[in-house]
Amino acid sequence: MDSYDLLVIGGGINGAGIARDAAGRGLRVILAEAHDLASATSSASSKLIHGGLRYLEQYDFRLVRESLREREVMLKIAPHIVRPMRFVLPHNKLLRPAWMIRAGLFLYDHIGGNRSLPGSHGVDLRNDPLGAPLKDDLHKGFVYSDCWVDDSRLVILTARDAADRGAVILTRTECIAAQPSHGHWMATLRHHDGTEHTVHATAIVNATGPWAAKTDKDCLGIIGDGRLRLVKGSHIITRKLYEGRHAFLLQADDNRVVFVLPFHDEFSLIGTTDVELTELPQQPTITSQEIEYLCRTVAGYFKTAPTSQDVIRSFAGIRPLYDDAKSSASEISRDYVLRLHDRDGAKALSVYGGK
Repeated sequence: MDSYDLLVIGGGINGAGIARDAAGRGLRVILAEAHDLASATSSASSKLIHGGLRYLEQYDFRLVRESLREREVMLKIAPHIVRPMRFVLPHNKLLRPAWMIRAGLFLYDHIGGNRSLPGSHGVDLRNDPLGAPLKDDLHKGFVYSDCWVDDSRLVILTARDAADRGAVILTRTECIAAQPSHGHWMATLRHHDGTEHTVHATAIVNATGPWAAKTDKDCLGIIGDGRLRLVKGSHIITRKLYEGRHAFLLQADDNRVVFVLPFHDEFSLIGTTDVELTELPQQPTITSQEIEYLCRTVAGYFKTAPTSQDVIRSFAGIRPLYDDAKSSASEISRDYVLRLHDRDGAKALSVYGGK
């Protein structure tokens, strides 16, 4: 029987990152992913490595600080897939005062400590080429830095590095049951061809994202406090709306923000939404209301904005956010909550939430 120090369930960015870290520390690691790497939430993001500028409004300073520091780490270790990007934030005085945005950007520039990216500054959108696609009544704006990333490739390269450090990475392999045995786990893995085999693991990490609570209960036999709120985020892709490699951060009329990003040279990526779900769908899809919301937000700023007929492709993912009792889906913390479980002496760590 194969024996490991750690069994990681889930092959998204969390599972792959944990496997890489553990293998790099000399642990014997095996990762089991029921489908393909990055097949769910981790391939349905806005493709950004960012600190979360809008989280400053929620006073989530620690999350922003940690995220900005991680942004610097990613720039150093993966410059081939993490690309600096400038973001243009047109000022809408009806939503947020200019002083608030300026103060938030000043804090964003400095809260993460040392940085390699240029700082923020104001811009006259009437006289700067950055304002060319925007409506003529938009005069004042701000420019700041964050990063773009190929999210799926990031997961795959992280898993590849974990494998190079000795981890066993199994795709299309579902962990269907795990039983404690003398303070350890006996886990049954089912492969895509229907065959099964059992592995021995000292500990288990449940990194299954939206399925974390289900995995706790059905696979690990744990009744945890996995109070997940499932929030769908959707994106649309259109023909490119403007020239340049910069992005736009638009303030929506519900106080959320919407990104407009350059995408594969010829396209624009627009997102995202916050739609709370009561149950987990097999395959999340965008609704007509979400398309209308994204198009309407862009139309509030751009001279020429897309309509639903201009949408070439769309995709949606589920954020498994930890329920912190906030009333609005957009206000729920994007921070992680880690819970260590003990079932008859066998230890399991469940990863809830995260951005």
